Amino acid sequence: MKDGILFEQITAWPNLLLAAQRASRGKRFKPNVSVFGFRLEEELLRLQTELRARIYRPGPYRTFIVREKKPRLISAAPFRDRVVHHALCNVIEPLFDRRFLFDSYACRKGKGTHAAVERASAYARRFRYVLKCDLEKYFPSIDHAILLGLIARRIHDEGTLWLVQSIIEGSNPQAEVIRHFPGDDLFTPHERRRGIPIGNQTSQFFANVYLDGLDHYVKETLQAPGYVRYVDDLLIFDDNKARLGAVWSALAACCEGLRLRLHPRKCLIAPVAAGFSFLGYRLFPTCRRVEADNVRRFKRRLRHYREAVTGGLMSVENARHRVESWVAHVAHADTRRLRQRLFSDVVWLMCQTATGSVPFCPARRVVEQ
Repeated sequence: MKDGILFEQITAWPNLLLAAQRASRGKRFKPNVSVFGFRLEEELLRLQTELRARIYRPGPYRTFIVREKKPRLISAAPFRDRVVHHALCNVIEPLFDRRFLFDSYACRKGKGTHAAVERASAYARRFRYVLKCDLEKYFPSIDHAILLGLIARRIHDEGTLWLVQSIIEGSNPQAEVIRHFPGDDLFTPHERRRGIPIGNQTSQFFANVYLDGLDHYVKETLQAPGYVRYVDDLLIFDDNKARLGAVWSALAACCEGLRLRLHPRKCLIAPVAAGFSFLGYRLFPTCRRVEADNVRRFKRRLRHYREAVTGGLMSVENARHRVESWVAHVAHADTRRLRQRLFSDVVWLMCQTATGSVPFCPARRVVEQ
């Protein structure tokens, strides 16, 4: 594509307007989104001017810790920056997506959690063994220079590369990861910038770009017959256990070229008949279950919802939507008995509020599927 055309598309008014709509989806009533929306034309015009003059600079991040399974640092960019992230992805993501491997999942249309689980379940019925791998501290380990180089292989538009670099280099500090790789001297890990924030729209896209070469290496060079990747969780299937051992070694060497490491305690080869964990499910050749800790966390949340509704801190409708969301998630596994057991006691479903006794129950149609 002609130099400059991509950047013109990114900064075009219709694309910025679409980006603002996508960035505000589900968040329109949050204060920062409402303020931006109130002065939408003024804000978008200012963004367009800053981008085209190349004086745009990302703002400071708001950070918080999410504690599910393990503590994770989540970074929230200012809303105007989120608009820029969407504007960039609207234009360049399709150029990369068409070259992504079919079995690369996460943050792609039709490639969500449940699609990845369905694919892994299909492979579990076909093969005897699975190599399960996890990349250690993936997002904090992503090397800025390597990432920019991978993007520059396909994007030659100077303005677009300037914006990509501004977003990458504007990342806030992530968890410290000090690792030495072949060819490094003592100071190399301290000299190279690394880490991108988990919460960004661009970060999810960059994460797929960063591992696209590894995906093709596994399928085309190592010729793995069954492969599924969801962000930094990898599954490789085969009928030959020894061959999976060789793939493991080759995969570790490939990761070193990206300045990444496989997690030493989360990689294993196991018979699929014994079951394996993937994206909150426990997969077997003949069935699919929900991880026990997922159920325990939901029971805790359920108690919290009841207390919040009773105390007037949460509406019944809000609580019901949250419960239904979890029910819809676990309905993708063999959980009918689990759901019946969880929701069989009608007594706790009655919440006493200021206006009287209100039924608090997820839709029975979903529960009884």
